[in-house]
Amino acid sequence: MIGSAIAGLGTLLALMFALWAVSVVRRDVSIVDIWWSLAILTAACVYAAEAERLTPRRIVVLAGVGLWAIRLAAYLAWRGWGAGEDRRYGAMRARRPRFQWSSLVIVFWLQAVLAWVISLPLLAAMHGEQPGSPGVLDAVGAVLFAAGFGFETIGDWQLARFKADPANRGLVCDRGLWRYTRHPNYLGEAVLWWGIWCVAGAGSDTFWTIVSPFLLTWLLLRVSGVRLLESDLVREKPGYRDYVARTSAFLPMRSGKAR
Repeated sequence: MIGSAIAGLGTLLALMFALWAVSVVRRDVSIVDIWWSLAILTAACVYAAEAERLTPRRIVVLAGVGLWAIRLAAYLAWRGWGAGEDRRYGAMRARRPRFQWSSLVIVFWLQAVLAWVISLPLLAAMHGEQPGSPGVLDAVGAVLFAAGFGFETIGDWQLARFKADPANRGLVCDRGLWRYTRHPNYLGEAVLWWGIWCVAGAGSDTFWTIVSPFLLTWLLLRVSGVRLLESDLVREKPGYRDYVARTSAFLPMRSGKAR
């Protein structure tokens, strides 16, 4: 398992180095966001290639991660098509004169390491021993994965539909799932990965891979997700402060004023 883990990390570092080279030519670091989920899928494929055999459980895990990764990458590519570099990276570029070089470490290789840690339950799924027929944790994991995937997908679709209407320009999306949580897509992502951990990494000798869903949830809540996004939205959208006051940040709760 250790050898496969090292191979996965090396593959991710090499992949992100290649993407960094492309970003230097394009002068656009945003491509790292599109490849985030695909990097985790790449690690899963490395682990699967080095497994002794692909059991039904391992095939299901690989298929689920593939479904999640391809959907998210396609959505992000569609959303950012022709939009240029994300303003977050633009701000970093403005603050750092040699950003095109330092971005290799502080953006691309950092993302590689994070993707590797997130992928640890997949390593456990491909190399850990989980004999017997599917158990309770498999069922719980499947339900969590389906719920998270559905929540994330529906949330992204509802927000895209809201933004596509010119009448909603400058307004806050408080419809559908967005009525009950300010970030249904982030919530779905977290729930989905807890489901993957239940199926893939909850064996007696792989419980330590729980660091993966914990890290992902923390990143979504405190680092690159809710906190970073909302610091911009409060400034840009006059109605966002009221939306924050009446709508849960993460866990779904009924909003009193939303439509």
